[in-house]
Amino acid sequence: MYRILPFQFKRFQKNEALIVNECGDYYFLDDYSFDSFVRHQLDENSDVFLDLKSKLFLAQDDFEVSLEKIAARYRTRKLFLREFTTLHMLVITLRCNQRCEYCQVSCAEQDAHSYDMNEDVAEKIVDMIFRAPTSHPKIEFQGGEPLLNWKIIEHTVKYAKSVAQKTNKQASFVICTNLIEISKEQLEFCREHDVAISTSLDGPVDIHDKCRKARIGDGTYRKFVDKLSLAREIVGFDGVDALMTTTAYSVNCLKDVIDEYVLQGMGGIFIRSLNPYGFAAEQANILGYDMRSFVDNYLEALKYIIQLNKKVFFPEHFATLLFSRILTPFSTGFVDLQSPSGCGISGVIYDFDGSVFPSDEARMLARMGDRHFSLGNVLADTYEQIFSGGKLRQLTAKACVETTPSCAWCAYQAYCGTDPVRNYLETGDELRAMRGSPFCEKHRLIFDGLFSILKNATDEEMDIIWSWITRNPELVKHHENC
Repeated sequence: MYRILPFQFKRFQKNEALIVNECGDYYFLDDYSFDSFVRHQLDENSDVFLDLKSKLFLAQDDFEVSLEKIAARYRTRKLFLREFTTLHMLVITLRCNQRCEYCQVSCAEQDAHSYDMNEDVAEKIVDMIFRAPTSHPKIEFQGGEPLLNWKIIEHTVKYAKSVAQKTNKQASFVICTNLIEISKEQLEFCREHDVAISTSLDGPVDIHDKCRKARIGDGTYRKFVDKLSLAREIVGFDGVDALMTTTAYSVNCLKDVIDEYVLQGMGGIFIRSLNPYGFAAEQANILGYDMRSFVDNYLEALKYIIQLNKKVFFPEHFATLLFSRILTPFSTGFVDLQSPSGCGISGVIYDFDGSVFPSDEARMLARMGDRHFSLGNVLADTYEQIFSGGKLRQLTAKACVETTPSCAWCAYQAYCGTDPVRNYLETGDELRAMRGSPFCEKHRLIFDGLFSILKNATDEEMDIIWSWITRNPELVKHHENC
């Protein structure tokens, strides 16, 4: 007689169930096999029985050994906890030279006063960053438009490098910029100090210019393309990446957005939905859309991208993260979808005045007038007070899908996470029953789509998915040559 190991399940298609165990292994069972499995009536010589045993859904005399294997793989999925706060985001200034319709932080005017980080705050932040256990902190400069406070970026990079040398750590740097005002000298500094550039491209000119506008109201696409070319000329193609935000203007034409990314030589795309903060919340009736509509269009776009990859290596980064969680035992480092939530323990953001928040969304909420998630200030509080204090402990306690109502028995629990800040915004409490929430609806439907892709994928399409996970385009080329 065999013993059944812990698992979750869901109806996947008519007469079929998807089962997932604690370490993220999955298997599709028809109704007859599922019924036989849970009644301990599976033929122990059958392929299904042997598959379920190898994937740790059942055990025989090796029950204790199987539990140890599950525990080992579970620990591997949670290895991100050892690093504890790898991503550190600095709001160098809240001022911006654009006024994007969906700006999530409600940025300040370009000539506004008292919205810039100073050297004292920047150094205090850097000192705190290198107190974190991680050996490879990532420092990301945000805004507003961070280039408007360029001298502090220069100072912070140089100061961080000196502290990294003293602490025997290795820091990496990213500037999140719209590129519009970037100069040759700034780009040369980025090249010299290995500072990567993350920018924004929402699609072809008609889509991009709908939301991403200069202060005077003009579109920014043409100037963006010129500055993108300059940036690549100096820092190289690999030194520049882009993000997009899906609005009502683009949700039904994601193929056009993808084609624009290919045209501009981008190495992939991250199709992001709209966040309900700042200007985006104020403009929700214009820019927003039904979440089901987003997911349907996203999955169609993903199928388009997979077909595109038969000719050129071009991953969809969000799908890559989720496929990695499904097909490998390793954590992805994606702070927005993990358990416990990445808030504070994987990523943290420092506002221009030294205020510390567990996520960018928490800072956005503070800009909307609610500082519920403030962890303290680097000018007044110690590392221990900020990162070991009651606020972050309370937040983390409510940020585990394993103990969240309706998540505990969800088949996608092993791959998913929760967003306590979003929960608080929508319900007034960090902890909520996720089932029925926009966050849950979005990710549940996307997981449905990804598992459908995996179930029906050809060998070539699986090669494409693995090429994304391993970042190895040669996997697909090898298949073509067979």
